[in-house]
Amino acid sequence: MAQKEQHTPTSETVSRTSIRLRAYRVIRKILLGFILVSFVNVLFSFFFLTPKMYSIHRENRDMVIKYRILQDRIRTAQQQVEEIRHRDHYVYRALFSSDTLPLQGIYQEYPSEKYSDMADDQYAELMIPTWKQLDQLARSLYAESRSFDELQQQSSDKEQMTTAIPAIWPIDRNALKSHIGAFNPRRYHPILHRIQPHNGVDLACARGTLVYATGDGVVDKAYAQGYNGGFGRQIIIDHGFGYKTRYAHLDKVLVARGDTVRRGQVIAHAGNTGRSTSTHLHYEVL
Repeated sequence: MAQKEQHTPTSETVSRTSIRLRAYRVIRKILLGFILVSFVNVLFSFFFLTPKMYSIHRENRDMVIKYRILQDRIRTAQQQVEEIRHRDHYVYRALFSSDTLPLQGIYQEYPSEKYSDMADDQYAELMIPTWKQLDQLARSLYAESRSFDELQQQSSDKEQMTTAIPAIWPIDRNALKSHIGAFNPRRYHPILHRIQPHNGVDLACARGTLVYATGDGVVDKAYAQGYNGGFGRQIIIDHGFGYKTRYAHLDKVLVARGDTVRRGQVIAHAGNTGRSTSTHLHYEVL
């Protein structure tokens, strides 16, 4: 029988095995160390803030403080705008006898969809109301800017405005008869026999009494014939600055549409045309 070969480990094999074992031990220690460090880091970050997290937390806190300060400043600015608006309505416009500027088409709230991008943010309850306050302030400032632009234009045309605003009697007061029919929202109409608002002043006078333009302006409408909704022969003058005047139930119309008239100019003769029971002038400021 052949003698079996016996393999004995050489020094080179032993050396490689020893190096591999040491490498395994080092890798295992590194892995264990990494796991331990990760665990400690997670545990530390759970109970304590890391420098980066502390910086982010401080920035968020500063942002909240700045938003609160901004809200206070917006409220203060809005109060100042409201005070300006009050003076605009009750002082400046009163001096110019001007109507309040309508806010329709100027001051409108934005749709809620405008703020939808912030709805899912952590600070949505703080950000959305602040932006709404800013938008409201911007709209208020724009509305007041439009109002002051209009007042500035009126101030530059003040001399023209003083002659345009209706300010005199449309007939000679000596020609006025015994009664004046005033405004009446519950007036019983003598011809229609029903309640119908009366939006003008009826000045009883003789037929042919001279009718005067009560302010400078341009004839907007002049009906020398026809029933015209019950007003009969009538004239409407556009005085500008938001004023128009109506002269109705006339006997004779002396001006035409587009004519420029001056305060005190004779424009018609009083009469009894249209839906009328006696000679008079229906005068109305629109």
